Amino acid sequence: MAFEELKKRLEDNGFAVSIFATGQEAAAYLNSQIDGVTVGMGGSMTLKELGLQESVGAHNTLYCHGFTPGDPKEVQRMAASADVYLLSANAIAENTGEIINIDGTGNRVASSLYGHKKVYFVAGKNKVSPDFASALHRARNVVAPKNARRLGRKTPCAAKADRCYDCNSPERICRGLVVLYKKMTSMDMEVVLINQEVGY
Repeated sequence: MAFEELKKRLEDNGFAVSIFATGQEAAAYLNSQIDGVTVGMGGSMTLKELGLQESVGAHNTLYCHGFTPGDPKEVQRMAASADVYLLSANAIAENTGEIINIDGTGNRVASSLYGHKKVYFVAGKNKVSPDFASALHRARNVVAPKNARRLGRKTPCAAKADRCYDCNSPERICRGLVVLYKKMTSMDMEVVLINQEVGY
């Protein structure tokens, strides 16, 4: 995939952008940039597949629920105040550079908006959609059902992993939608694009 148009749109929106051919190269870059600081991570198959929990955690103080030992809520609280935060994107609109994330607890999307010195969005080419409508469709109907199934939630989308049913289940994971039209003014933000399919 050629990322030239997307890179331009993201930069026009205020984001720094780095592009890598492989996940291994992207992981090496992130480890070279993030060293000796506190790091928070959102729940992300992309970050997990790149081995960033282990590699970044080896030379930083890492807070990542499901990986860092301790009470998950306390780990999430510490992640929210870390120097650096890493997450992926559920979808990115290629023609506008808008970044979309849907969340259930809110910790991941909250950290994408405020509270850190720098935020990195790490995204494979599968996260890129042609426009906002298709990106939103991807986030709701592709990513959310897969994550609900992975987390063992009792929701219609998890049972079939096919689409959003806009359910009222207490175990619903799609509760909040964040669209980043532009880089937030309060912190540095960088999008790390990978020319491979990574994560959901």
